[in-house]
Amino acid sequence: MAKRIAILATNGFEQSELTGPRDRLLAAGFDVDIVAPESGEIRGWKDKNWGDTVDVDVTLDKASPDDYAALVLPGGVINPDRLRINKAAVAFVRAFDAAGKPLAAICHGPWLLAESGAAKGRELTSWPSVRTDLENAGARWKDAEVVTDGHIITSRKPDDIPAFSNAVIAALR
Repeated sequence: MAKRIAILATNGFEQSELTGPRDRLLAAGFDVDIVAPESGEIRGWKDKNWGDTVDVDVTLDKASPDDYAALVLPGGVINPDRLRINKAAVAFVRAFDAAGKPLAAICHGPWLLAESGAAKGRELTSWPSVRTDLENAGARWKDAEVVTDGHIITSRKPDDIPAFSNAVIAALR
């Protein structure tokens, strides 16, 4: 049975930062569920406008961290900003951190690491504008394509998706 990976997102996710890692994880033989606070579909953000929709596989209220080997947090400005004020989303992230399971965030996704307490004492990267938030949450920020600190994997931007995805796959092997 293939390992199951959760991608936590809501409307406004950066399209490439969800679909890129999802497609690479699927190609590597993993099962991937899109987990969202809402059922049905969520819409991405692409090139300064609304993008495509993806189907939600499991609603957040029905998702259990115990069912997943890893969690991926795509960025975009809207998506993580909405999720970081959702108590259930923050608790979901916190559970992966507490369990020491691979927890991967790209671009603005690390806002959820700050909100959940997972950033404290870690070396992380992100989109440059998130740097101060991560440092204020106790992280050491580094400008790099991918940064792995224990079970936490972070990247900066869509250009980093190949390295980000490879780091997630390596952590799951």
